[in-house]
Amino acid sequence: MKDKLGVYYYPIPGEKDLKTYIRLSSNDIEFRLWSAEDPDLWEEHGWVPWTAIKEAERLYLAEGKGQKPPMHLYDLEIAFRLLKDFVQDYFNEKGE
Repeated sequence: MKDKLGVYYYPIPGEKDLKTYIRLSSNDIEFRLWSAEDPDLWEEHGWVPWTAIKEAERLYLAEGKGQKPPMHLYDLEIAFRLLKDFVQDYFNEKGE
């Protein structure tokens, strides 16, 4: 899906107030959260590369917080599929 902020998906099925936006940088896929319940989230937390998310997961698990890290918000497979579809749609619209 795409809106004025970019390409996104809903990380929690049925929860339309939270979106995970994705984009491709020069060497990584980046994620950014948007929340209707927390409008400042978008401005306070910028684009986060996948490599940084994986490192945060590793640190989170190493600290033994007793809970699973919130990796469900960042789905690399969904990001790949959406970006692939977006690129294909872009070139199909241009007739290339």
